[in-house]
Amino acid sequence: MSDGKHVHVIGIGGSAMAPLAGMLRESGYRVTGSDAGVYPPASTLLESLGISFFNSFDAVHMQPVPDLAVIGNIIARGNPELEEVLDRKIPYRSLPEILEEVFLPGKHSIVVSGTHGKTTTTAMLAWIFETAGKKPNFLVGGVAENFGKSYGLGGGAEFILEGDEYETAFWDRGPKFFHYHPDDLIITSLEYDHADIYPDFETYQLAFRRLVNVVPRRGRVVIWGDAEESGPALRRAAEKALCPVETYGFGAANDWVASDFAVEGDKMRFRVAHRAKPFGKFALVATGRHNAMNAMAAMAVADGRGISSEVIAKALATFRSVKRRMDVKGEVGGVLVVDDFAHHPTAVKATIEAARGRWPGRRLWAILEPRSNSMRRKVFQEALPKALALGDRVILGGVFRAQQLGDESRLDPESVAESVRALGKDARVYPSSDAIAEHLAAEARAGDLFLIMSNGSFDGLCEKLLKKLGAAVPVASEAKTR
Repeated sequence: MSDGKHVHVIGIGGSAMAPLAGMLRESGYRVTGSDAGVYPPASTLLESLGISFFNSFDAVHMQPVPDLAVIGNIIARGNPELEEVLDRKIPYRSLPEILEEVFLPGKHSIVVSGTHGKTTTTAMLAWIFETAGKKPNFLVGGVAENFGKSYGLGGGAEFILEGDEYETAFWDRGPKFFHYHPDDLIITSLEYDHADIYPDFETYQLAFRRLVNVVPRRGRVVIWGDAEESGPALRRAAEKALCPVETYGFGAANDWVASDFAVEGDKMRFRVAHRAKPFGKFALVATGRHNAMNAMAAMAVADGRGISSEVIAKALATFRSVKRRMDVKGEVGGVLVVDDFAHHPTAVKATIEAARGRWPGRRLWAILEPRSNSMRRKVFQEALPKALALGDRVILGGVFRAQQLGDESRLDPESVAESVRALGKDARVYPSSDAIAEHLAAEARAGDLFLIMSNGSFDGLCEKLLKKLGAAVPVASEAKTR
């Protein structure tokens, strides 16, 4: 349909919507968009591509009438632009439908799904395929540092996608990933999440079992296979497969097994065997066993697409991760400030453990904003203290948009802090990022690591803290390790 056809993107500032707008623009469409506010990196990407956008929603933005509207999954009835679309019967699609109809036909679809590690594993796969000269098409739910953006339209045979289990649109409450028709499917993990969409873990698991059930017989499913840690949910999901299933992990029973795991500064080394035969030695400029498992999932798929272990090793050695994953923001007076996306107790635990390995000997402050739709709810109130207590000091911010939830369902940060203190660690709650920055700046001492975790901006806490600590610019030697 391209040939200069006009597409208007409602919700263009979203982490996936802005890249989709870029993909449409690079494919020959005339693209405009709107959102309640468009900020970097979305605004930077759109401006670089010459895509016009509005920082508000208004029916007048639908003039001239576009040929098609793409509607983000956070856009609800009552939005003036959506109402104009419906009144005028303007054709509309969701992001997953555009991928399904415009970008995926004729491509080998590689979908990375699971509760944790999707974004990093997708970015790893894209870089492995790029290093192999396969010119991948890809869409990642974050900025892939090796590419400097969240998407690529290389024109190769594969399309590599982060498979999100969140709902598709206001008219389609099913998971986004059902639209992606995977030929190769990775499921990194299965733990209860998105409590605003899935009422219980059984409903959440069911979505993944159904996803496995659409993989063709010629396809492949790759799952984390360490049964003691991954739990029975993954194995139940794999039972639906009518194609080969491959497992990875540290246990000897897996098809892909990592061993000789070692951390050397900001680098991690390990060996991998495939079905008891040596496959290769690998190094990552990233720490944490979870990143080794992300790498194994990616190499299993890459190997199946004919990429050698030598090329995989070269790609992993030069992989630069995704923004907001252990992202060093700066160091002032021996105090290191690190930003991470962790938004689930398991992710918090893995992030703290990885930070311990990368920066041993530092006093680690675990600083969390309860911001995701699940973290804002009581569903994680019991699991969260154990994860946070892996830090030396714990700071909790207020629940994001707390007024949207009733007392009976909203997480109580004070109760979480009390449980952390019962585990022997100092824990405090502050109502704002300004109050947190004030406290941290007053308590900071050389050798501290401030690990700031949120799936949003935490109201600019990193920047406020660096300013209070007297920072002007990040330390170059640390910034290069991101």
